[in-house]
Amino acid sequence: MPSLNKLTIIGNVGNEPEMRFTPNGKPVTSFSVATNWLYTSSEGERRQETEWFNVVAWNRLAEQCNQFLAKGRLVYVEGRIHTRNWEGQDGQQHSRIEVIASRVIFLEKRGSASMTDEKMDDRIDENVIAELEPEDLPF
Repeated sequence: MPSLNKLTIIGNVGNEPEMRFTPNGKPVTSFSVATNWLYTSSEGERRQETEWFNVVAWNRLAEQCNQFLAKGRLVYVEGRIHTRNWEGQDGQQHSRIEVIASRVIFLEKRGSASMTDEKMDDRIDENVIAELEPEDLPF
């Protein structure tokens, strides 16, 4: 039976990427991404909700994310959802939902200033569409 686990997000990096290595020497980089949803409430009030995603990149992609990403930068992330479970030092069970990145596109040049929402919309169209492949389209 076919199944699909794929997530695409565009948002701002929420913390400085953290790269570490597995005991086998594989690089892994973790960082968070914030996405915002703007809407108007039933009372006519404009509101914003922020959703945070924990992203994990491996191998060459991990090295690139560690080198080129920084807190606040606009980023496109494509990957799959994974729930990681572990037992803490206190014996308690913990779990965390993560995005295992298969593709990361840096939507801002390194050292560029933050963008306004209007400019961000234009920038997303330029960069994401240029990087999309026909098999990426959902229809």
